Order: sequence, then C-alpha cells, then structure tokens
Amino acid sequence: MLSQLRPAIVMILLFTAVTGLLYPLAITAIAQLALTAQANGGLIERDGKVVGSPLIGQNFVSDRYFHGRPSATVGPDPADAGKTVDTPYNAANSAGSNLGPTSKKLVDRVNAAIEAEFAAGRIGMVAADAVTASASGLDPDISPQYALAQVPAVAAARGLAEDGVRALVETHIDNRILGIIGERRVNVLKLNIALDALK
Repeated sequence: MLSQLRPAIVMILLFTAVTGLLYPLAITAIAQLALTAQANGGLIERDGKVVGSPLIGQNFVSDRYFHGRPSATVGPDPADAGKTVDTPYNAANSAGSNLGPTSKKLVDRVNAAIEAEFAAGRIGMVAADAVTASASGLDPDISPQYALAQVPAVAAARGLAEDGVRALVETHIDNRILGIIGERRVNVLKLNIALDALK
C-alpha cells in the first residue's frame, strides 16, 4: 500500500509546487516586466496623490464630471449584517446584479435611471450604458454616444463652450482593439482628468 501511496503524495507535492508556486511567480514576473503599469493596477496620480485607475470605474456624482455607467455592486448593510445594500463601484464585491429582463427591480432601476438622466439634462436620447450596469459593476468605460450626450450638462456646469468639451470627448474615444475586438469606448477617469486640465 505504501508503494501506491508514495507516488500519489509525491505528485500532489510536485503539482502543488508547480501550479501553486512556480507558475504564479513566473506569470507575476512576466507581467511586471512586460506590462508594469497594468500589473500594478495602472494607478494614476495627480499632485502626488492616487486619484484612481483607468481599469476600475469610479462613482462620479458631481454635474461637473462625466458619469460612468450604473454599478450593480452591493455591500453589507451597516444596520443589518445579514442584508446587503447598493454600494456603487464597490471593488471589494465585484458582481453583476443577475437580474433578468422580467425582474421588477431591474425594470424599476432602469426606469429610475432614465428619469434621473433626463432630469439632470445630461442626455437627450438614452444610451444603453447610461441606464444598465456592466457584468462586473466596475466598468471604467462608457460608449461614445453616452459621453457625447453628457457634453451639454458638463459644459453648462463648468461654464465651458460645448464645442470644446465635445472635442475633448472625441479625442478620448478609444477604437476597437486591432479594429475588430470590442467596441469603441471612452475611459471616464481619463476624460475627467483631461476635463479638469481644461482652462
């Protein structure tokens, strides 16, 4: 029996070392060498202070900034640890809402988001990503349609000419990867940082 058990134990230890230690360390080293900024979260600093990462969405609430898409992330309810409450862009709990098209909660949330966008004057025609959350709840990008629809409200809140703000958005539109992968998109954090730099 020991002759059958010994190879099994050796294999467990060998594969634990290879897949649990060597492989992760090798991938980490390759990532640090090849993609240092991305491997470290792509953090953006302003005046020596980290303001965010273009890889993870943030909750911009001021009318002076472009807004990201809604976030469906949740966190523990401070009043009752057994329950959860909506906590937008909670990176510690990345997940979609898992609500289906017949869910009353989803329909109510989308309708409320549409009404809020119209009330704030940020949009004329509703872009899908203006009222629906991403699968992770942390999407840092929005569609060019949604970004351009927010131009009048952001320009008015900052006292800027709409043409200048629209041109800024257009310079921050990222095209599809290799021209075919993904969709055209605008990174909200990078756009808002550039917006702050406008005079």
